[in-house]
Amino acid sequence: MSFDLIIFDCDGVLVDSEVISCRAHAETLTRHGYPISEEKVLERFLGVSDREARQIIERETGRELPDDFEAQIKEATLKFYAGDLRAIAGVAAAIDAIDLPKCVASSGTPEKIRHGLECTGLYHRLSPYIFSASEVRRGKPAPDLFLHAANRMRAAPGRCLVVEDSIPGVTGAVAAGMSVLGFHGGSHCLQGHADKLRDAGVTVVFDDMRELPDLVRKAAQKTGPIAGF
Repeated sequence: MSFDLIIFDCDGVLVDSEVISCRAHAETLTRHGYPISEEKVLERFLGVSDREARQIIERETGRELPDDFEAQIKEATLKFYAGDLRAIAGVAAAIDAIDLPKCVASSGTPEKIRHGLECTGLYHRLSPYIFSASEVRRGKPAPDLFLHAANRMRAAPGRCLVVEDSIPGVTGAVAAGMSVLGFHGGSHCLQGHADKLRDAGVTVVFDDMRELPDLVRKAAQKTGPIAGF
């Protein structure tokens, strides 16, 4: 088997942003009467789009959040990005070492994805092949975003390899019929995160981006798309 496309998640895979994003969400939600810690945001909403997280919270509380809630989240996140955001260690070299088409499929908004990649110097490596959950009806854990990315890149789902760090992301990639590598090297990944990825269906996990090019080569030698190849 060989691959025609590598699909990267963004937050927690390309940029070490999940802790920052959770801080922004926790502060904004608490301000609007939904007290929640950064840790709880991470536990409940890792890999979930802002749109779907909002729907979950509104169902729980029985009331609507402000119309500009997503804009408030975005403003808080970008404020923290300016001083705190870093690329995942080794990811730039890993991207450069993989001689295959690549794209991004992220739950973030287009503006957030672009800003994060620009802040970390990764945008030019992956642009313009960047796809957001805002482009599909259902975000992760549905397979829609991955299938949309594959379609836009003219790759068959069974010949795509996804690099994901979240359970919703892994679930969506597996449902799309794609092979998956589970990354657990972001600062948000606590002890046991690798086991959670395995429980979601990934068989190969790693925590150092320097390993990625070799893992892609090994995956290309396997037969048939399965989770974690």
